[in-house]
Amino acid sequence: MKTLVILSGGMDSTTLVYDLVNQGDEVVCLSFNYGQRHSKELECAKKTCEKLKIEHHIVDISNIHKIVMSQNSLTGNKEVPEGHYADETMKQTIVPYRNAIMLMIAAGTASTLNFDRVAYAAHSGDHAIYPDCRPEFVLATKLVMMLGDYKQVELYTPYIKIPKANIVNKGLQLNVPYEDTWSCYKGGEKHCGKCGTCVERLEAFKLNRMKDPVEYD
Repeated sequence: MKTLVILSGGMDSTTLVYDLVNQGDEVVCLSFNYGQRHSKELECAKKTCEKLKIEHHIVDISNIHKIVMSQNSLTGNKEVPEGHYADETMKQTIVPYRNAIMLMIAAGTASTLNFDRVAYAAHSGDHAIYPDCRPEFVLATKLVMMLGDYKQVELYTPYIKIPKANIVNKGLQLNVPYEDTWSCYKGGEKHCGKCGTCVERLEAFKLNRMKDPVEYD
């Protein structure tokens, strides 16, 4: 199977890459510079692909962030909220149509490369906050990808119904080097331990009775 993976450099997408490589897929990775406030994840994505000897492309769509993605705390000037994903303030981290934009670019790339499918690592913990990580969005996007080109590219989302702790469990079994991943929205020298992704990350390791290998402030 030839699979194009959208690799952010975070835990979930990195686990997905290791998972697919372990299954014997031919994998190529796409990462996106969409004007995010730091490049830590992109650096981690590059490191993962170098380690696995996987072809890696960083797509620069940062020129659209001022008109499409500016009213949030990831690409705009809003302060990064702290606390659990369930908090209302976490909606400030929504980047409108981010996954839709990335998935359409990935679908076009996969079609050009004659790849079978595009994979991204949305999981059930994202459903409450992010509309473009929900099963309904995935179903609609699958239809768009079927109709959008003569080469029908599958959308593969194996983690869509499972929580982050289960992804970490799978990654630990695959010996994923989680020290090579970045989650923190703030992009400091170390993970802050307070923003939504840090809180969720720490909980996932705690549920697996394991210590997160990255450093925290």
